Amino acid sequence: MPAALVDTSILLYAISTAPEEAEKKAVAREILAGTDWGVSIQVLQEFYVNVTRAPAPAMDHMAAVKAVEQLLLRPVVVNDAALLRAALTLKERYGLSYWDAAVVAAAKLSGAAILYSEDMNDGQDYGGVRVVNPFRQG
Repeated sequence: MPAALVDTSILLYAISTAPEEAEKKAVAREILAGTDWGVSIQVLQEFYVNVTRAPAPAMDHMAAVKAVEQLLLRPVVVNDAALLRAALTLKERYGLSYWDAAVVAAAKLSGAAILYSEDMNDGQDYGGVRVVNPFRQG
């Protein structure tokens, strides 16, 4: 059971070459240098799609596959019926989009107490999973 799950933005910032994202890149890499984090299949799918997206892909298919293969060495939460049901419940209870609810559900099912995400409310607790925006200033 990982202590934390990472959302897609953490993975994307970790490989960013944009000068304006240098601080976020450093923070993301610090998180990923730790040992007690996991990832969901959904996040890996989103990562692959984003890094290979035209018109200016960050990686070609094979480089993206290698990156995903490395990430699959971490604790991974699979998409299955239990995750779907949990996500639907979280969506209803907290008014999240389905996709955000699925990431929260993955964190919850993995036993992670922290979800690193830039895309949800920093500090919000979703039934034992607390969202932490590691890029938040102040």
